[in-house]
Amino acid sequence: MAHPDQESRTFGELVAEGAAVPTDGWDFSWFEGRASEERPSWGYAVSLAGRLAGARAVLDVQTGGGEVLAFALDRADRADRADRHRAAPTVLAATEGWPPNLAKASALLRPHGVLVVASPEDAPLPFADGAFDLVASRHPVRPHWAEIARVLEPGGTYFAQHVGPASVFELVEFFLGTQPDATKNARHPDRERADAEAAGLEIVRLRAERLRVEFHDIAAVVHFLRKVIWMVPGFTVEAYEERLRALHQGIQERGPFVAHSTRHLFEARKPGPGK
Repeated sequence: MAHPDQESRTFGELVAEGAAVPTDGWDFSWFEGRASEERPSWGYAVSLAGRLAGARAVLDVQTGGGEVLAFALDRADRADRADRHRAAPTVLAATEGWPPNLAKASALLRPHGVLVVASPEDAPLPFADGAFDLVASRHPVRPHWAEIARVLEPGGTYFAQHVGPASVFELVEFFLGTQPDATKNARHPDRERADAEAAGLEIVRLRAERLRVEFHDIAAVVHFLRKVIWMVPGFTVEAYEERLRALHQGIQERGPFVAHSTRHLFEARKPGPGK
């Protein structure tokens, strides 16, 4: 059955609410009680905080609203204060290409001393060769492997969490119909491994997990598709009203709409002396 808090809400009320929520940044706290996603076992943000210890120069690629990097920096800062032998990075930078996220990331990360640079996701990274010993990214749209390898110093590490193949495709296919295998496998970790190796990186670790996602009301679906715009390209409430009504009815009658996200943890190293 539907979530108790939403049972009495009409389709129109829920859709209007989902359509009104701001979509900037990657803070998903609005979804609490409306949707849930199982988290990967490796705990990326906490792991990234540990990686910051001893790193000299750090770049976070496609930082979104800066939330993950800010969390990692806060946690690392607390560890630094507790352990006088830990050294904080001396250079911190991040890139972001979407203007609403860029403004949010700049405001959030400025107090941490992070330089946030406007850079489209498919553009060359605006940094010198070998400028960083740690490059990180959470859910990059498309890893630019040649550029990641270029800005890493010899011995440097790329540490990231990627979206995997056919992630939340139960929802995608509800709206768009069955998708071709090429689309479903576009983010396959084996393909990304090959692309990273072709750019000259050595794969240190690659782990993949499939995770349960539940949507408890249609407002959550509307907001999700507005926020993650590549799932159903060109999504609007008006264009997909019929499918939204069908999904709303299904949630009311049978309970949450269940999908599965895919994630993989990617650690690669640029050959050469160093850590």
